[in-house]
Amino acid sequence: MAREVFGTDWIKLEVIGNADTLQPDPFALVEAARILCAEGFQVFPYTTEDLIVAERLLDAGCRVLMPWGAPIGSGRGLRHADALASMRGYFPDVPLIVDAGIGAPSQAARAMELGFDAVLLNTAVAKAGDPVAMARAFGQAVAAGRLAYEAGLMPPRDMAVPSTPVLGMADLRSRGLA
Repeated sequence: MAREVFGTDWIKLEVIGNADTLQPDPFALVEAARILCAEGFQVFPYTTEDLIVAERLLDAGCRVLMPWGAPIGSGRGLRHADALASMRGYFPDVPLIVDAGIGAPSQAARAMELGFDAVLLNTAVAKAGDPVAMARAFGQAVAAGRLAYEAGLMPPRDMAVPSTPVLGMADLRSRGLA
């Protein structure tokens, strides 16, 4: 239908394995992706952040991956941000789109700060009191998150580091003045 009705080979693939969490079924997802890719479709698979499943999807012919941030419609954000960051690091040249679970613009900004290429969302905008304003807020958050990623975020540290140089500054403590 995608080809006939919309004139496109792009297709979002969701193979749901659990009715309560709407978590993808990784085994059926890989098999369905393999079939659709063999038929010439550009498959955008809704998946988890699992690296092994991601590799299998790429081997099946997918050129884009869409891991969830959290269960669909939950608004919980990036439940496994470290795993998503690992995915970005492991697949630096693969377009990655966070799909599902984003509920606030700050969560979308965080996904972009991790280096993701896009976020796909629906519920957070559709259920907002002012969907137009919420969509605008998400657009600004995504742009800010991407700009921050491209600018180069300061890495987290375990210890404090002065923001101004201390070399050559007077040490007033040693003179009893502080």
